[in-house]
Amino acid sequence: MKIAVAASLIASAAAFAPAAKQASSTAIKSFENELGVIQPTGFWDPAGLTKNIDQETFDQYRTAELKHGRVAQLAVIGYIVPEVYRFGFDIAPGLPCADVPNGVAAIDAIPALGWAQIFFAIGAVDYYGFLGDFDSGKPNLDATTLETRKLQELQHGRLAMLATLELFRHDSQNLVKPAFDGLDHLITGLPFLYN
Repeated sequence: MKIAVAASLIASAAAFAPAAKQASSTAIKSFENELGVIQPTGFWDPAGLTKNIDQETFDQYRTAELKHGRVAQLAVIGYIVPEVYRFGFDIAPGLPCADVPNGVAAIDAIPALGWAQIFFAIGAVDYYGFLGDFDSGKPNLDATTLETRKLQELQHGRLAMLATLELFRHDSQNLVKPAFDGLDHLITGLPFLYN
């Protein structure tokens, strides 16, 4: 019994002993100065996706993050605009935009050909790189200002990705339990939009 207690005390003390320093990965070190590494998180890669990758692969990951951020920004706008404005055309023959519900509820209202159209449009945008790097339309800025704007775009994209997920969560919860939050509309901070 005394041996078991002594062993457990030694084991618990070992848990608080300083860990031996490990050599940090050169792959992670090389990405700590990349655009998008900001305080307080610094270089954050909890899934270890950048472990043992080269610069080309990291650049592909960054391009994907930028594309996802741009799509998420469009998704947030596309989620909010139908709350306050309805387009006057038919989204499908006999189905006006005004009859399509907002958000997650629209999944069941859009016909199969509409989903096919959306699928192929997204595929074309991704395949042809419409949301990639644009040479035209870039303002002629000095290097520091351009770097700041690129960082802002990454940050806005990251925020929009989180906002899109929260809009989906909130709207899905509203489908399960309508008015669970006691509010009638998605955008509650601007009630004049619904008047």
